[in-house]
Amino acid sequence: SEVTTDQWQPFVSAIGSFAAIHSTELTTEASGIINGIYFDNGTRIKKGTLLVTLDDSVDKAELKRLQAVEDLAKLELTRYQRLYREKNVSESELRLRESEAKQAAAAVESQQARIAQKTIRAPFDGVAGIRQVSLGQLLSPGNTVVSLQSFAPIYLNFTLPEQQLPNIELGESVQVGVDSVPEQTFVGRITAIAPSIREASRSIEVQATLENQDLALRPGMFARVQLNTGEPMTVSLVPQTAIQFNPYGNSVFVIEQQDDTLKVQQRFVQTGERRGDLIVIEKGLEVGERIVTSGLLKLRNGAQIIISDNARVQPSADVAPSPDNQ
Repeated sequence: SEVTTDQWQPFVSAIGSFAAIHSTELTTEASGIINGIYFDNGTRIKKGTLLVTLDDSVDKAELKRLQAVEDLAKLELTRYQRLYREKNVSESELRLRESEAKQAAAAVESQQARIAQKTIRAPFDGVAGIRQVSLGQLLSPGNTVVSLQSFAPIYLNFTLPEQQLPNIELGESVQVGVDSVPEQTFVGRITAIAPSIREASRSIEVQATLENQDLALRPGMFARVQLNTGEPMTVSLVPQTAIQFNPYGNSVFVIEQQDDTLKVQQRFVQTGERRGDLIVIEKGLEVGERIVTSGLLKLRNGAQIIISDNARVQPSADVAPSPDNQ
C-alpha cells in the first residue's frame, strides 16, 4: 500500500440523550367520577384538545342556584339605586346591596371555575402516553391521568470537555446517530450553552435542537454526537494494519527498491487520529512511499521481500540469502 492524502474534517465526539421540549403528567385539580375519555394512547394531540371529563351534574345544579341568587341581587341593586335617587334609602343601604350583588357574581364565577376543573385539556401540542385512568373511576386531586410530551422538535443534551468551549457556537450544526436508525444521520443545531462549567467533570453542558417531524427520535433515547471543529485539513494516511504498535514507539516497514531487489526498512512514525481502517501519520513518512500492510510478524529490518500476485508481502525464499537478509 502507498501513503496517501485526504481531507479530514476535525471533529469532537460526545454522548447525549434526547429530551422533550415540553413534558408533563396531566393531573386533575378536582375530585369526581370520570364520565368521558376522548383520546387514544400514543396519539398526537393538539393544544386545547378535550382529553377527560368528570361528572359535573351536581356542580352545574349549584351553578344554576347561584345564578338565580345573582339575578335577584342585581334586581335588588337596581331597585335600591332608584330608591336612592328618590332619596327613600340611605347611601349605606345602597352600598350594602352593591356588595351583595358583587358577592353573588363572584360566587357564580367561582362555581364556573370549579366546573372547568372537571374538564382536562391538552396544555400544548404533543403525544399522549398510556392513560392511567378508566371510565367510572373516582379521581382525587393530584391523580395522574396521562403523560403528555412534545418532541417535534426535540432537544439533545450532551456535554463536552471545557477545552472545547472555543469550538462551540450557537447555531452550529451537529451530526447525530442513534441505534434505532443506524443507517440515518440526523442534523441539528446548537441552541443553548450552559453559562458555567461543571466543576466535578470539567465539562460544559450543551443543548441542540432537531426537527424530528417523523418522531423517529424519542425522549430518553441514547445518541452519538459529532461536532465539527475548525476547517478541513490535509492528512497523510495509511491502513492501520501497516502499523506495529509498541510501547517504545510505533513503526512501519517501508518498501525500498535496491538494485533488482525489494527490501524493507523499519521506520518509526508518529501516529495521530484513527477513523475506520485508516490512521493519520503525523511524522515519519512521505506521500507515495510504499509500505507493508500484512505479514509484519514475519519481517525484520533490511529483509528482502517479494510481492505476490495476491498483493501479500512474502519474505524472500532465497536459499542463499545475502548478509543483509540473514
